Amino acid sequence: MPLKLHTIICSTRPTRIGPVVASWFQEIAAGHGKFDASLVDLKDFDLPVFDEPEHPRLQRYVHEHTKRWAASVSAADAFVFVTPEYNFGPPPALLNALNYLYLEWNYKPAGFVSYGGASGGLRAVQAEKLTLTTLKVVPLTEAVAIPMAWNSVADGKLTVPEGQAKAATAMLDELARWAEALKPLRG
Repeated sequence: MPLKLHTIICSTRPTRIGPVVASWFQEIAAGHGKFDASLVDLKDFDLPVFDEPEHPRLQRYVHEHTKRWAASVSAADAFVFVTPEYNFGPPPALLNALNYLYLEWNYKPAGFVSYGGASGGLRAVQAEKLTLTTLKVVPLTEAVAIPMAWNSVADGKLTVPEGQAKAATAMLDELARWAEALKPLRG
């Protein structure tokens, strides 16, 4: 059975290009062969600022949005976060979504497709890795960074240099290795 990969669109802004960037990556992930790859849009979960009465470690969720989010995260063996950089950091919607859960994240690898200004979102990824390691997620060093991504979007499609697709494939190869290696810990 192939590993389940969730590519998470991390921005919820109305004018975001995250879905376009994620669609580009999803095409590569679907053709990779080692994953059952799905796109997951944080916007679809409509998560308010964390509102559960108990700590996520207890998994006693009372809100339907949390239960749906927990089921989605739990179903995945690996993640790719398609993330912009907001003010040198992660999008608030992503940090909020990460903090909603705990055990569902444990012992799974994560890759990143980042985009932003000149840095291509790398500063956001560095900050996200700190939170992810606390959730026992293994963030990979292999990644895709797309500087000035909005200049590469036309007619709803992202066009980037061939090297970006090669970087995406290398990241997927490594994600598959880690997802298999961590499987026994996920029990």
